[in-house]
Amino acid sequence: MSNVSNDPAVLSVAAYVLDLIKDGARIGLGSGRASAAFIAKLGERVKAGLKITGVPTSNASEKQALELGIPLVPLTEDLELDLTVDGADEVAPNLDLVKGWGGALVRERIVAAASKRQIILVGEEKLVKTLGERGRIPVEVIPLAHGYVVRKLKALGLTPVTRPVTGGTAPFITDNGNLTLDCATRDPLRDGVSARALEKAVLEIAGVVDTGLFLGTAERVLIGYADGRVDVRETGK
Repeated sequence: MSNVSNDPAVLSVAAYVLDLIKDGARIGLGSGRASAAFIAKLGERVKAGLKITGVPTSNASEKQALELGIPLVPLTEDLELDLTVDGADEVAPNLDLVKGWGGALVRERIVAAASKRQIILVGEEKLVKTLGERGRIPVEVIPLAHGYVVRKLKALGLTPVTRPVTGGTAPFITDNGNLTLDCATRDPLRDGVSARALEKAVLEIAGVVDTGLFLGTAERVLIGYADGRVDVRETGK
């Protein structure tokens, strides 16, 4: 597919994670460049006979999976996924994450929560010393609450900007029909404690659906490099 990255780092982690996919697996299909590369390679395996089912985290990943013949199933009450493979926008040393620059953070959260494991694919540029280092922390908001939430976020010391559509001025609308506020912090978050305090404060604001802070969700992060190397980091190691 034309929208799949040809970045060697992305392709290397996408290929690496395929070894973790077993016949009969139920897989959460993430969103973004690395996830699209993984879905493309997974489609090749399915075409060759691998039997799996997937649950997409966005309309884009759903469309790609269907085009590749990957069987999709709804996230029903009795379905527990074996793993979710997704990307991230920032990865801290303790594997806390910032996600959501692509706009699919709520569905990514739900699918990850319904999975036994979450595996994250990134290039080395996504590694940070502390969250917020690369920029914005997304917050998905119900449209009715937009003004109120902006006021409350500013009171927390954040600088929220309503995300526009790419190349335009109209607000970006998520797959859930909501708005995204990209929030800059005064300084990068000091550590996991401050990240969790901020997450708690933001989630307490009426009208906030979710944040891009994914704290303690990743079991493993695969880091790709331009020369094709893959570094594996696991929680607690």
